[in-house]
Amino acid sequence: MNRHRVCSSAAFAAKWWVALIEPRRMLLAASIPLGVSTAAAQDPLAVDLKLVIAVDVSYSMGLEELQLQRTGYVEAFRAPEIVRAVKTGPLGRIAVTYVEWGGKAIQILPWTVIEDSLTAEQFAETLRRQPVRRISFTSISNTLQFARRIIRSSAYRASRRVIDVSGDGPNNAGVPAPVARNNTVAQGIVIDGLPIMLRNAPDSASIPDIDVYYEKCVIGGEGAFVVKVSDASQFSAAILAKLTAEISGLNVSGVLQHHMRPKSAKYDEPYDCLIGEEMQERSIGR
Repeated sequence: MNRHRVCSSAAFAAKWWVALIEPRRMLLAASIPLGVSTAAAQDPLAVDLKLVIAVDVSYSMGLEELQLQRTGYVEAFRAPEIVRAVKTGPLGRIAVTYVEWGGKAIQILPWTVIEDSLTAEQFAETLRRQPVRRISFTSISNTLQFARRIIRSSAYRASRRVIDVSGDGPNNAGVPAPVARNNTVAQGIVIDGLPIMLRNAPDSASIPDIDVYYEKCVIGGEGAFVVKVSDASQFSAAILAKLTAEISGLNVSGVLQHHMRPKSAKYDEPYDCLIGEEMQERSIGR
């Protein structure tokens, strides 16, 4: 049974890198000659990870939130921690794509290999130049379906495949989120979550416990985890910490239990994963 955790982004960002990444990098550096074949190392299409970054641009996201989100990802790929995390892998390179979503998903940046500071900076700068857009409705399920398709059609080959989903509201279009999650996990793809909780009061398309919704209804796969953002000042640090965790490939759930004392979300009653669809139905029926 997978163990999913909800983590405090501030503490997570402050301690995670020093305690975990650097020791792992040293161990991997010593083992690479034994763990990777020459053919794999020389194959330009072989990567350690295929990562889909899927960010919410629905109308429930305010313009300030959209800009904070975009800036956070740009700054993350300019940070040296990202390249260090990439270099912990046996091949030392990953393939990343950037998707924006609402009721539908759009691939904003194509699959891009990140293997050094130059390729990371190029990815960041290309992303920075993209216009900020918005898309009606919130379909996590359509986004997971879209992410599965571009992972499958990508020419790159990786043993690890991750979809990193960020958003501030529950699914309200397409099939229920757990159906799409289960189909995704069944294909060996891990789904991690970055729930955004910056509003003082929920609007008609959001809920106060979106972090729990993501844990119960969205994330899945071995080591899947949630890092929540509840303050604007945490946004960049949370994104950087989450990306370094995903890229390095550590079993974050187990590691955080020991190092960070994460708080697991616990409910005595089953969680309502159809809350978004129910809210949408009530809104339409007024």
